[in-house]
Amino acid sequence: MDLRRRDGRRPLVIGHRGAAAVAPENTLASLEAAVAAGADLVEFDVGLDLTLAHSRREVPGETVELDGALEFLRAHGCGIHLDLKYVGVEREAVDAIHRHGLAGRAVISTAWPRTGRRLAAIAPELSRAIGYPRDRYGVSRVRWPAGLTAAGAAALRTAMPARVPVLLRWSRSNVLALHHALVSRAAVRRAHARGAPVLAWTANDEELVAELSDLGVDAIVSDDPAMAVATLESS
Repeated sequence: MDLRRRDGRRPLVIGHRGAAAVAPENTLASLEAAVAAGADLVEFDVGLDLTLAHSRREVPGETVELDGALEFLRAHGCGIHLDLKYVGVEREAVDAIHRHGLAGRAVISTAWPRTGRRLAAIAPELSRAIGYPRDRYGVSRVRWPAGLTAAGAAALRTAMPARVPVLLRWSRSNVLALHHALVSRAAVRRAHARGAPVLAWTANDEELVAELSDLGVDAIVSDDPAMAVATLESS
């Protein structure tokens, strides 16, 4: 899937766990809300048992199987973003993508470099994103990564451009997914120099969406994809 932002177009909008600001995350209702919001891609988490869940502690009340989610989104024609939360489900996830004929519309991401390497070996044709930092404690929901001061996040952001080639090479990924606090023009340029689009997560207010767009990211992940689409299309 071609995620690169070209010819002055706006960044793509990715609905986070469906549209988690509108409906319970990782449920069919949330996927439906993301589609209705006009998200370009819909992201959801894939657990060990190939159901949608962020972790063993964060399991939605409604069980949604991976195949069911893929079939629903295939029928609606949008892009699909699978985030693998555990090492060991790479083959099953790739097989499901191919089974539903979605290889050309799918991005598969992980925060585990060894999962990235496995994906590169078994599915070199797919868009494969390495996420940074690992979202163990729900850092996607806060303005700064958990446990860090603003100054600490700024220091990480300054160091990020040097880390970009290492992350991509180590994980054998061809897409970079960065927490919004670590995004800079320099990091985006470094990723683009290696042919890797940049996805920024998770932006839930208009100001941040506009800021990330100005920094040159290729896609913006949001719990509120309707807001993100409206913000980008009005700028």
